[in-house]
Amino acid sequence: MAKNGKRHPVNLALQGGGAHGAFSWGVLDRLLADERLEIEAISGTSAGAMNAVAVAEGLLTGGPQEARACLRRFWKAVSAAATGSPIRRTPIDVFMGNWNLDTSPAYLFFDLLGRVASPYEVNPLNLNPLRDLLEGLVDFERVRACDRLKIFVSATNVETGRVKVFERHELTADMVMASACLPLVFQAVEIDGVPYWDGGYMGNPALFPFFDASESDDVIVVQINPVFRRGAPKSAREILNRVNEITFNSSLLREFRAIDFVSRLLDEGKLDPETYKQVLVHRISAEEHINPLGASSKMNAEWDFLKYLFDVGWRAADGWLAANFEHLGKRSTLDIRAMYQGEEQELLDPQAEL
Repeated sequence: MAKNGKRHPVNLALQGGGAHGAFSWGVLDRLLADERLEIEAISGTSAGAMNAVAVAEGLLTGGPQEARACLRRFWKAVSAAATGSPIRRTPIDVFMGNWNLDTSPAYLFFDLLGRVASPYEVNPLNLNPLRDLLEGLVDFERVRACDRLKIFVSATNVETGRVKVFERHELTADMVMASACLPLVFQAVEIDGVPYWDGGYMGNPALFPFFDASESDDVIVVQINPVFRRGAPKSAREILNRVNEITFNSSLLREFRAIDFVSRLLDEGKLDPETYKQVLVHRISAEEHINPLGASSKMNAEWDFLKYLFDVGWRAADGWLAANFEHLGKRSTLDIRAMYQGEEQELLDPQAEL
C-alpha cells in the first residue's frame, strides 16, 4: 500500500553508460506508468542525468504520461542525430545480430585516435552535437521550475578529483554535459571556471544526496554497468573495458559499504534512529542481457538497438515490481553487503534480490 493512501515515493539512482542509458529509459517508462509509485528524486550521471532532465520537463508540463513522451522524444532524437555517423555496425554484424561496434572501421579509427591525440588537438573548436541536441530538446527553465521532482547530477571536478553534485534548481545544459564528459572524447566542461569530467569516476550515481533531501527511505538503483564478470580479460580492449567498469562502479560500491555500516549500527542500537536514516536499497538490472554487450555498443545509437534496450529495461522493471513492490518501505531487496564484498553467487543469482 502507498503511504497515507497516496503513491509510494521512491528515489531512483541512474547510472551512466552512453547508449545503454536506453535501458534506464525502459525502466523509467514502466515506473512512470505505475500509478502506485511516485518518483520523489533522481540522482543521475551521464545518460542517467539526461534521462532525469527529460523526466522533469515532462512532469512539469503534463505529468507522468508527458514524462514518458519526453523520454521517447529524446532517445528518438539521439538515434536520428546518429544516422549520418560513420560509426556504425558492419553489414556482417547486422546480419549476425551483433550490437557491438568492435569491427566497425570508423569506431576502431576514432578509438585509436583517442589514445594518441587529445580532444583539444582533434577538436580544437570543441564542437559537440550532443550538447546542441540536448539544448534543442530540453527546456532547462522548465526543468529548474519542476518542483515535483528533485534532481541530483554528478560530475567529477578535474582539479580536486572529487564529486560535484548539481541540483535541479541550478541545472543547465553545461552541467548535464559535464556529467557526460568522457575525457578522451570531449574537452573538459568548465562551469564557473572549474573544469569537470564525467561523473562516473566519482559518483555513478551519487546516493548521498538522497539521505537529507528525500523523505523516502527507498533507493532503487538502475544498474547498467556490470559489477561481476567471470574470468580475466585477455585482449587489450577487453582489459581496458573491464578497468572502466571497475572504475565506474567503485564509488557506488563505496556508498553501499557506508549504507550497510550505518544500517548495522542502527540494528544494533548504537546509533540514534532520530538522527540517522535506515536506507532501503533495491536494484533493477538485467545482467543476462547487458553483460554480453561490449563497451563499443555504448556508442551504438541505432534505433533498433535503443528500442531493444528499452524493451529489456521495461521488462526488468515490470518483473521487479511484480516481485518486490510489497517490500517497498519495509526492507531492502538487494543484499548490498554481497555487492561490495563481491560474493559471486549472490551477484549471479537473479533471485538474490527478490
